[in-house]
Amino acid sequence: MIHQLFFSIPKLFTADPLSLFFVFVILLISAPSAIYSINYLKGEYSGKKIIYAWVMLFAFIVSMLLVVTFNNAFFFLLAWEIMSLVSFFLVVFDTGQWKSVKAGIIYIIMTHLGTAFITAAFVLMYRHAHSFDFAAMKQACRIMPQNTKDLLFLLFLAGFGTKAGIVPLHIWLPYAHPQAPSHISSLMSGVMIKTAIYGLIRFVIIILGVNTFWWGNLILIIAAVSCLVGVMYALMEHDLKRLLAYHSVENIGIILLGIGASMVFLSLNMPVPAILAMSAGLYHLMNHAVFKSLLFLCAGSVYKSTGSKDMEKLGGLIKTMPWTAFSFLIGSMAISALPPLNGFISEWLTLQALFAGILHGASGSTRVLMSVYASALALTGGLAAACFVKAFGITFLAVPRSEQAKNAKEVPSTMVYVTVSMSVLCISLGIFAVPVLKLLSEISGYITGANTAGLSFSLNNFIITPQNNSGIFLSGPLMAAVLALVIMTAGFSAYLILGKRKVTAASTWGCGYYNLDSRTEYTATAFSKPFRIALNFFYRPYRKTEEVKDSYYHIKSRKYETSITPVFKNYIYKSILKRVFGTANLLRRLQSGSIHFYLAYIFIALVLLLVFINKF
Repeated sequence: MIHQLFFSIPKLFTADPLSLFFVFVILLISAPSAIYSINYLKGEYSGKKIIYAWVMLFAFIVSMLLVVTFNNAFFFLLAWEIMSLVSFFLVVFDTGQWKSVKAGIIYIIMTHLGTAFITAAFVLMYRHAHSFDFAAMKQACRIMPQNTKDLLFLLFLAGFGTKAGIVPLHIWLPYAHPQAPSHISSLMSGVMIKTAIYGLIRFVIIILGVNTFWWGNLILIIAAVSCLVGVMYALMEHDLKRLLAYHSVENIGIILLGIGASMVFLSLNMPVPAILAMSAGLYHLMNHAVFKSLLFLCAGSVYKSTGSKDMEKLGGLIKTMPWTAFSFLIGSMAISALPPLNGFISEWLTLQALFAGILHGASGSTRVLMSVYASALALTGGLAAACFVKAFGITFLAVPRSEQAKNAKEVPSTMVYVTVSMSVLCISLGIFAVPVLKLLSEISGYITGANTAGLSFSLNNFIITPQNNSGIFLSGPLMAAVLALVIMTAGFSAYLILGKRKVTAASTWGCGYYNLDSRTEYTATAFSKPFRIALNFFYRPYRKTEEVKDSYYHIKSRKYETSITPVFKNYIYKSILKRVFGTANLLRRLQSGSIHFYLAYIFIALVLLLVFINKF
């Protein structure tokens, strides 16, 4: 096996359209993150620690590039493991903090759980292909029994799904992403979790080949659940970086809605909707990489300036950090799918792909299922918008809630240039979406194996028409022009009506309170309360109030404590951990200290190996 690997080294790398697309996305996010880190790390860590951070950053980027360019499963797994280990050391970068160590432990356990599933899939494929080369594996999959293919699909879904953060395997994201330095968080959330999407596309769609309806349907169900669960947890979160981490779960769900729909259409022999859905998924993958990295970098700027990620201790930063506030606002609008930004375009395309399934589905059940997925996506968009109204409003508006927020200053210019540049990229990818989509449709054609020359949806220079002859179209430049015209008309009308009036500056009316301060402001907890009440069947909220009196009649202060129940942690992972520890205690009894028992164990193991050696 080793000599085969040695002689195949010149063929180890691939440069097909899929690999080149992921290389582009990785470099697109890595370059600004690296520039941002120059001033982000300065003054926070020692010189040796900064050198260590740069070495690890370089290793992290190279390992991700190797993952998406290797043409051999063995070396793919090697690069995958290096990527996981390097990112682990970056998560525990602040080793003095117990939260970082805990996040690192959870991350390394979950990522190796995923690697175990992927390794099992590769071993099974090797048994049929007798090679780790991708081309040999693809050739072997053509004659592979369907039940083996089904097993491989489930192994890949569990393995790559763990890294991507699909529900219920998402548990590591809200721990690991917030604890890493912010430029690493932007890479982990913006790029690293996308390597798992690369793995799913490469090994499930291209190598295994999609010929089963339930594969795509299972991915769509998981995607819809991930969308909703991610955004619902984000709504309740007050830590800015944890909130963004939960939105990664949501957006991975949106990406998988496009990819899952494409797999369903492929199984139904509907190549045109399949290419449209795949293009939508790839476009949202790239857009999410851009706006999520932007938001994490903005959160890093806020943390560097104030020393806090807790929204309840921020506020009023738009006055002292205007450029960071502007960039965060653009990122918030993009992730909330507001036109004409990039997030809107890719979510609109995903909805159009699902509508194609509703209108032209092969059966009634397909149409009903597509309606459910489209509804889940629409609801997700609404909840995401509400969440970022809270995130921006509580963090940047009103008056500061702490001395740190009050004394905050704008971050160094290189950090500002990076975030503003990425804001411009969010706008550009929205307005000039058509040229990008043309390239993505060609990549989608390569992935699905369909001929893109006969597409029935059209992409001219400025207009996207997802379903020909339906009267539905979208033009980014036209949409931007209409919005600009509306804003200018409203501003001009306001000037004509109010411009000549005398303006009197006065304090904001505060319901009769004579002294307005941060205690009279709307808080993040208050903002999320209506959602906590409306969705209490899922959140299972906990509330405790306590009154502190200095006399029978006078209440000196009131304590209010509220939280939600971490459903997946309490009902799935704690239950598994309990059984693991119980089994470990049971197995400990086998360690008797007697040499005779140990020889008996070895004998039993040898007998079992001889019996089952040819069974798998």
